[in-house]
Amino acid sequence: MTHQDHMRDAETIELAALSALHGAADGPLRDRLGLRLVEVADGVASVAGALPASAITINRMMGLGRARPPQVGDVRAAVDLYRGAGVRRFFLQPDPATSDDRVAPLCRAAGLERARAWQKFERGRDAPVPDVECEFTIRKAAPDDGDAFARIVCDAFDLGDAALPWIARLPAAEGWHAYLAWAGDRPAGAGAVFVSDGAAFTDFGATAPDYRGRGAQTANLAHRVRAALEMGCRRIYTCTGVAVEGDPQHSYANIRKCGFAEAHVRAAWQPVQGDGKGASS
Repeated sequence: MTHQDHMRDAETIELAALSALHGAADGPLRDRLGLRLVEVADGVASVAGALPASAITINRMMGLGRARPPQVGDVRAAVDLYRGAGVRRFFLQPDPATSDDRVAPLCRAAGLERARAWQKFERGRDAPVPDVECEFTIRKAAPDDGDAFARIVCDAFDLGDAALPWIARLPAAEGWHAYLAWAGDRPAGAGAVFVSDGAAFTDFGATAPDYRGRGAQTANLAHRVRAALEMGCRRIYTCTGVAVEGDPQHSYANIRKCGFAEAHVRAAWQPVQGDGKGASS
């Protein structure tokens, strides 16, 4: 595969994972949270109008510029969509193959500013997976573990309590495989991996505050990588915020420990107001 092929594969599996997460919500839950997936030009916007402004891992649009050069009307349509849904903060994440020189003036004209870009990572089957020694036991989350999984994830990703019943459905969602790190009988960490057509995307890596800094996240990520490889995945992708001097990304180091290499950077734009947090593995 060429670099462009890998980049397209990485974006495709991530969008499929986001779509499957939306698919886990039934009609009443979608209505309550204002959940929608909307095609805007050649991009796809994930909307959750009832979640707090901090829920930018959900309220974001991917893929703009994937099929054709973006137009001023495309960006304005995306901004109007989120404003109409009452979303005060969202990320517009153009397709990484799109020229920044083309996108930047359109975003600024629509009242957007740069947020922290997202670093994408990838690994294949040959890179070693570390044996992580830690005090935790990693187990696949059953549907009955959904509440414990959701509590850790929603707190860590600032999704708010309204998202709890939705994220609790992820362990049973199509294509998703969720895992919990246990300290005895207490859930200490969470993580998930989405698998489709021989590719995988890891997401929602998080640790409960009382257990941070003790290896749960690295152990959980290594466990998910092994699980994806056992399911026959040829490539595994993940992402986090780009490294910024003075604001270290702990997930960045954990990702590298698990055999991932930097792949590409995807820009992010947001309404002029925020600091632009990144995603996590």
